[in-house]
Amino acid sequence: MSRWIDSWMPGSPAGSDDAAPRTPPGEKFGLPATGVGSVAGFWRRAGGVTIDWLLGYLVSLLFVGASSFDRGSTFGWTIWLVWFAITALSVAVFGSTPGMAALGMRAAPVDGKVLVGIPRAVVRTLLLGVVIPPLIRDEDGRGLHDRAAKTIVIRTR
Repeated sequence: MSRWIDSWMPGSPAGSDDAAPRTPPGEKFGLPATGVGSVAGFWRRAGGVTIDWLLGYLVSLLFVGASSFDRGSTFGWTIWLVWFAITALSVAVFGSTPGMAALGMRAAPVDGKVLVGIPRAVVRTLLLGVVIPPLIRDEDGRGLHDRAAKTIVIRTR
């Protein structure tokens, strides 16, 4: 189907069907368009990361105590390291972080393996912790961190 702009742009064939129809995210991986097993949406994923960051914050408070607020950036790095450990280990072993599990998601390998594994979970978590790579997404909703780790986040409910 042609776009509305094709009708008046010089040199463009009005009414041509050159544009390929959009496919649902994850279709090239054999995932359904909706429901269980489909690609998790951006806001669901953002909610899962938020839950994981809050969990990292609470666990960090247990380690260093509430008096750590005056220590400057040290407490921020403690939160990041705790979040990193929780995320990398849980994705490697279970395929899901606590936040992902709470919102009904998991990271699934796209290459047919059963588990993500430790090396790919570490790469995925490092890139996720840098913040920018998850914002650069492809047509399947995979951020650069998922592409590097060869994973895709799918819905479990």
